[in-house]
Amino acid sequence: MANMGIEILAFILTISGWILISSTLPIDYWKVSSIDGTVITTATFWSNLWKTCVTDSTGVSNCKDFPSMLALEGYIQVCRGLMIAAVCLGFFGAILALVGMKCTKIGGSDRVKARIACLAGLNFLLGGLSSMTACSLYAHRITSEFFDPTFVAQKYELGAALFIGWAGSALCILGGAVFCFSMSEEIVNKALEGYTYSGAASFLSSRIKPQHEAADVRSSRGKGIPPKQFDKNAYV
Repeated sequence: MANMGIEILAFILTISGWILISSTLPIDYWKVSSIDGTVITTATFWSNLWKTCVTDSTGVSNCKDFPSMLALEGYIQVCRGLMIAAVCLGFFGAILALVGMKCTKIGGSDRVKARIACLAGLNFLLGGLSSMTACSLYAHRITSEFFDPTFVAQKYELGAALFIGWAGSALCILGGAVFCFSMSEEIVNKALEGYTYSGAASFLSSRIKPQHEAADVRSSRGKGIPPKQFDKNAYV
């Protein structure tokens, strides 16, 4: 029952992380910058993986989609691929987790379900690592440009989408690790069962053997048979 509760907790963590990772793709604020006037913010520049926009003080936004995928900078293409891969891995991981969890009625025996749960954990681990790599790569580009004194273009700061992506990645990695441990726990339980059985047999045999020997000695004394005497060099 405790293992089932841990798997349910891991499933909640991974699904929550997958939802957070998926929500970062349409979020606008991957990086943000503002131009401040004397009293109010005159304009806010922001960008994500798909477009770049500017919002004026009246709240009107003007956006421009990236014109061509082949003309994009390399880090944006890598981040796109990693985030899409993370979403796909999380989707398949959720399906495998539903099949491999002990609280469901599908999947076969406990050993087969443990293997499926371990495979689901690997999917969530890879998805979390992919998302964390994408967010970290994007953040590294922003910080390197911000602290570069020779960079004269518009400088940006970290947007809210990056922090959401990091949080979702951490949840997926944590829950995926728990699913992977379910396979190792199943193997340990099988090993302990075999060890307990062999240990019990050897203990009983060790108790029965001296009892038989004592019974033989008593029977020989009752029949008048003298016990065997050994010389001092008998064991040499």
